Amino acid sequence: MPQPALSRTLMTGALRAAFDDDRDADTFALRLDRYGPELLASLQAAYGEQAEPLLAQLLEVMLHAYHTRPADLKRLDEARLLTPDWLQRPDTVGYVAYTDRFAGTLKGVQGHLPYLEDLGVTYLHLMPLLSPRPGENDGGYAVQDYRAVRDDLGSMDDLSALAADLRARGMSLVLDLVLNHVAQEHEWAQRARAGDPTYRAYFHIYPDRTEPDAYERTLPEVFPDFAPGNFTWDDAAQGWVWTTFNTYQWDLNWSNPDVLREFVDIILHLANRGVEVFRLDAIAFLWKRLGTDCQNQPEVHHLTRALRACARIVAPAVAFKAEAIVAPTDLIHYLGTRDHHGKVSDMAYHNSLMVQLWSSLASRDTRLFTQALSAFPPKPTNTTWGVYVRCHDDIGWAISDADTNAVGLSGPGHRHFLSDFYSGEYPGTFARGLVFQFNPQTGDRRISGTLASLAGLEAALHTGHPQAVDHAVRRILLLHAVILAFGGVPLLYMGDELALLNDHAFADTPEHAADNRWVHRPRMDWTRAQDAARDAGTPHGRVNAGLRHLIHARRVLPHLHASIESRPLPSPDPCVLLLRRDHPQGTFLGVYNFSEHTIQFPAHVLRDVLGEHAVDHVAGSAFSFGGQPVLLEPYRALWLTAGTGPLG
Repeated sequence: MPQPALSRTLMTGALRAAFDDDRDADTFALRLDRYGPELLASLQAAYGEQAEPLLAQLLEVMLHAYHTRPADLKRLDEARLLTPDWLQRPDTVGYVAYTDRFAGTLKGVQGHLPYLEDLGVTYLHLMPLLSPRPGENDGGYAVQDYRAVRDDLGSMDDLSALAADLRARGMSLVLDLVLNHVAQEHEWAQRARAGDPTYRAYFHIYPDRTEPDAYERTLPEVFPDFAPGNFTWDDAAQGWVWTTFNTYQWDLNWSNPDVLREFVDIILHLANRGVEVFRLDAIAFLWKRLGTDCQNQPEVHHLTRALRACARIVAPAVAFKAEAIVAPTDLIHYLGTRDHHGKVSDMAYHNSLMVQLWSSLASRDTRLFTQALSAFPPKPTNTTWGVYVRCHDDIGWAISDADTNAVGLSGPGHRHFLSDFYSGEYPGTFARGLVFQFNPQTGDRRISGTLASLAGLEAALHTGHPQAVDHAVRRILLLHAVILAFGGVPLLYMGDELALLNDHAFADTPEHAADNRWVHRPRMDWTRAQDAARDAGTPHGRVNAGLRHLIHARRVLPHLHASIESRPLPSPDPCVLLLRRDHPQGTFLGVYNFSEHTIQFPAHVLRDVLGEHAVDHVAGSAFSFGGQPVLLEPYRALWLTAGTGPLG
């Protein structure tokens, strides 16, 4: 027997009476019919018998948010329902920045929107700006109040005004939503410390070390240097509190349905303020299970699907991005598999792509890159990747032993080589980076540094060698060429468009001194931005002009729609990476030389994919693949489609 529509079951009596306008009631009911079954199924999977009373509570939260959603955002909801691929389109380009380091305040950011608009940005991710704990706060990821903005940045009204200005320019506001933990100063934690049993149940608090010690047997350490272990004794709470990241960040107990209800309310509140994409921070850690590493547990995906369903019912313009820096076999679940296929997060970070870019640049060998991408399972076609060269975080060498073994390398040996290379220790390296979080037990060394300094520009400018400078600029543009054509939302980290170098004065700020990741979080150099725009002959101007050219070329190439995946092809030259995309309008082939050598690449390899003739959308030139090899200059990138004649 077919089940009655969920709206007919739930939207009776008082619930139907909550609407003054029948059209609003019908809209809500239609969305409830579409997403309600997913919501209920996920609640049942995570919470069992508690699911139905929780659903009733969530309906109250959703109704309030629906009624208070501004009219212009409801129009955006309707527009997004008609263009569900808005995050997959080739004209989507992201930019990631700290508000204070980019422009001082939210009003300052608003004043610089013409700069971002001119760059081609359509997606602006402002790093953590919700009110953090005072003092040390993990770069803003220790949130004290989800409904307030950091005092020095402005107010929630400033945030709403910025979001409205962004929407008017066709740009979306992206914010971090820290799900795994709150600051110990958060109201929930303070009530827990005061002994309120309702709020103690929001956290994992143990009276002695029995259970913490049992969990620790299988738990890794995230910050072994300055936050060893996963539990912290709290005198006020009279217990051991689960603190995965730092002692002042209390992990939330997501097995408590009240926690999910709180976050549905937070998400919808911020959505009504104009946030369009939520970066789901540390999402892999939400569910705790004894005997595991407490990451990637199945309940995480049920919880995410439930959060997404609530957002789709009230604010379908909203999208979720999973910050899950995990192995490919685990990562795909954050976009959805089997019953969750395409119903979890709309977007996930492709961390492996970033790691392989730097690996190939150091080794001048793309065989590991090809192997790693070949091992990736296909993603749902309605989802997209967040692709990036650098981000605010360190680079951890997430390279599997299975992949290295497949290409004849030692996993530990290659990771050791990369740490040596990018910390500047390896003989002949061009990179200037810093070691972050050395773990003597595992030998793991992560790396901090700006894109330009890791790609060789800092060292080249120091020596003044023209060819070294030229190669560094070419490396920076090559890496961007790969992410811009890979398929997904390319995320440009603030200052990379100007090739900003390491900020070695980061330690002068006391709260930054112990965390060398601040070396690659410099303040925006607006003087350099003006100079780069005026003079494309300087290294910084060359990077800026080259990146703008690549963004323009991407915008007009339908082949780069993210519903199509890039697939690696075997390359006869280990220095050259080949990425193929089979679009309905024709095949696209990315050809990337990861070395400082000019390579004579066999023409027949390209002819077999594209036919006799092709055009390069980077240089605007034409190729005829006869018997002569194709010359690939150092760090050359080609974006090829079949065709004849130069581009206009």
